[in-house]
Amino acid sequence: MENTKILVVDDERKIRDLVRLYLEKEGFMVGEAADGQKALDLYKDGQWDLIVLDLMMPGIDGWAVCKEVRKNSNVPIIMLTARDDEIDRVLGLELGADDYVVKPFSPRELVARVKAVLRRSQVAPFSEQPAKAHILQFPGLSINPELRLVLVDGRAVSLTPKEYELLYQLARSPRRTFTREELLETIWGYDYMGDTRTVDTHVNRLRDKLLKASGNKSSYISTVWGVGYKFEVE
Repeated sequence: MENTKILVVDDERKIRDLVRLYLEKEGFMVGEAADGQKALDLYKDGQWDLIVLDLMMPGIDGWAVCKEVRKNSNVPIIMLTARDDEIDRVLGLELGADDYVVKPFSPRELVARVKAVLRRSQVAPFSEQPAKAHILQFPGLSINPELRLVLVDGRAVSLTPKEYELLYQLARSPRRTFTREELLETIWGYDYMGDTRTVDTHVNRLRDKLLKASGNKSSYISTVWGVGYKFEVE
């Protein structure tokens, strides 16, 4: 985790200090912001590997920060919410957050979440990649796992780490139905504290992006009602 930069955004100093302490113990480089505007300024001025983002802040809140960041970046975002409220979680995920932690939280759990999200989002150096990565090719769609590059009709589609992993997992086994529980365990990990609606939210965002990129021709992902999802090429 050396040289990995994490931006911690929270209006409570005690929380920022606590999170910084635990992250720095693990070797992370940590920046801090006490409000949404400062967070956006720091985000624009530097290269961050992950953002820990509080939702409830005065002025520019966490939802607004997430929405602004997602306009041009897929940097992983873990949201902090003081309320274990479904609407908060769903809205955060719909805006592009990769994970969320409910306050009060265990600093060790947050560090574990940070490491898990980073593992899933970071690509190994080319020297560690297989000599020939297996590129998945379908009519109008190409998925390059070595570059984590998705092309629709020859144009790159910007996906968050979780969206990419969902697409790759489904596309590796066309026409196979994956249950929501399988996808939750495979993509988020067996210790993820969320629920299957997390999968639905990310699949919906992924579909929207693929559908838009294909000119409304195909979203490639079909719902198997009462079960889960499968990859299909029309």
